[in-house]
Amino acid sequence: MKKYNLCYSKMASVVGIRKLSTSGVQIGDLCPTIQKFINEQVAICQPDKVYVCDGSEEESKAFIQQLLEDGRFVRLPKYDNCYHAHTVQVDTARVEKQTYVCTEKKSDAVPTAKPGVVSKLGNWKHPKEMDAELNEKFKACMKGRTMYVIPYSMGPIDSPLSKIGIQLTDSEYVVAHMRIMTRIGKKVLDTLGSHGFVKCVHSVGYPLEPGQDDVPWPCNPEKLAVVQFPERNEIKSFGSGYGGNSLLGKKCFALRIASTLARREGWLAEHMLILGLTNPEGRKRYIAAAFPSCCGKTNLAMITPTIPGWKAECVGDDIAWMKFDETGQLRAINPENGFFGVGPGTSYKSNPNAMHSIFHNTIFTNTARTSDGGVWWEGMEDVEPGTKITSWLGAENWQDLPPEKKKAKTASHPNARFCSPTAQYPFLDKDWESPKGVPIDAIFFGGRRPTTIPLIYESFNWTHGVFVGSCMKSESTAAALDVKKKTVVHDPFAMRPFFGYNFVQYMEHWLELQERPNVKLPKIFHVNWFKMNDKGQFVWPGFGENIRVIDWALRRCDGEDIADECPLGYIPKPGTVNFDGLSDSEVNKDELFKLSKAQLEEDVAETETYFDEQLPGQLPEVIKQELEKLKVRISKM
Repeated sequence: MKKYNLCYSKMASVVGIRKLSTSGVQIGDLCPTIQKFINEQVAICQPDKVYVCDGSEEESKAFIQQLLEDGRFVRLPKYDNCYHAHTVQVDTARVEKQTYVCTEKKSDAVPTAKPGVVSKLGNWKHPKEMDAELNEKFKACMKGRTMYVIPYSMGPIDSPLSKIGIQLTDSEYVVAHMRIMTRIGKKVLDTLGSHGFVKCVHSVGYPLEPGQDDVPWPCNPEKLAVVQFPERNEIKSFGSGYGGNSLLGKKCFALRIASTLARREGWLAEHMLILGLTNPEGRKRYIAAAFPSCCGKTNLAMITPTIPGWKAECVGDDIAWMKFDETGQLRAINPENGFFGVGPGTSYKSNPNAMHSIFHNTIFTNTARTSDGGVWWEGMEDVEPGTKITSWLGAENWQDLPPEKKKAKTASHPNARFCSPTAQYPFLDKDWESPKGVPIDAIFFGGRRPTTIPLIYESFNWTHGVFVGSCMKSESTAAALDVKKKTVVHDPFAMRPFFGYNFVQYMEHWLELQERPNVKLPKIFHVNWFKMNDKGQFVWPGFGENIRVIDWALRRCDGEDIADECPLGYIPKPGTVNFDGLSDSEVNKDELFKLSKAQLEEDVAETETYFDEQLPGQLPEVIKQELEKLKVRISKM
């Protein structure tokens, strides 16, 4: 097999990455398994060059310069070292219909849905069938381009909870984001040793013939595929250059592959934020919380508490890898190194901490741009008078459009993103990179539920908590391209798009954790910041006020007698949630916890139908029993 020269280049000046010399470290200097992996993919993809990323600052500047020269980045002079990019309209979000988990047995990947019912819990193909399809897609797909080799660590490099990946890609945009979202470079290779790594191959699927001009945003949506092979720790992605489709350390590795590793090795890989909270008395605890995309996860991770004396410190805003230590304490790490947050809706009112941290060293994608060299999105504070707004699609003077046209065609894409280094967040927890992780005392589930579900309730026990997670529902969001309108959909554990294995086995894995000796199980709660009244108005102010709800939950963790039983679980006793300083015009305290028997009956019947259609005859017996118990409790209202 032909060998390619690979390099860790040392640059004297900032030049485009393609202008760098390819002399340097040879492929023979890398470990044999990486050599084999690269050479196999080079033979298939046929890139013009191969370049190994070393993670240096000089290299970062070279990638930025290349993206600027290619017109894929625009410098934002209003901010410090920030850049803007925009995609084509068909490549703006995750594409779930073309995302697959491939295992030898279908039952290891997805449950078997009822005959005539479309499974909503993942897509499966046999590895042999998928390999044949992918080999055809990837054949010569990198002609005219450079293959970049990204060695990266998910989690602190020295943590026993961390894992290593090697991503091959032909996109400088992807490299620039992976540099922020993960820890990359030579240091990762130095620590790899004899440990295995997850193999990741990505291509935009747009090869170039000699003399052919490139396009501003190369992609191949007609042949798009995002594929996980959990049995061989491998990810392949073709056709998309954006988000979780191309940043393979994100949902593909951190959730789909990691969840299978977690089941195999006895831990949890979850779609959860991690937050450190210190109360006015100085006691600090950590929580993890699972919300679907665009449901306030980043806002909670970066909360500014409104109750005097409370302090919040972020560990992570999206992914939690959790494992019980030798004392039985559940500990969590954030495997990521950056924030890949949704811009629209983020403002100095909703998330001031984010706004204070994202205007340095950040890449913005699919936001609007302003004539003073900045960005803008729906929900952000108004721009200065006279400032012109150019929409993400290039329409100038967007601010002058009539209201009806603004509503029909937003300035920023609803899934527009900012990608910022975690380390520059102003209220970062001092232990966010602790190799042993932080101790988790409580787990929160939640979603956008305009009706039916109260502000907060606590599960009766761990088994009931697993049931609560399995029944999660939420209004659909713009994070998935397939979504056309807002409807309440099932999103168990906020993991529906991210399961790396069969959801039934996933529930069984969670249930099994309580069978382990001497484990300290966190309490499980469900929250709903998004309940509305009959007029379509939110009945809870949310954002920083959410600390009042978390305060009640943590007091429950201390065993305080501040809860009454209701059909859903334990709900706050009247007067036990701290509403000090909130007027009746700001919050309807009765509406927050009001339960409708008719709504609950409709909700549980729909859940039963969902389980029957998606998991016929496969629902774990204890979860089935929890469903029956809930029906009985509701009938007695």
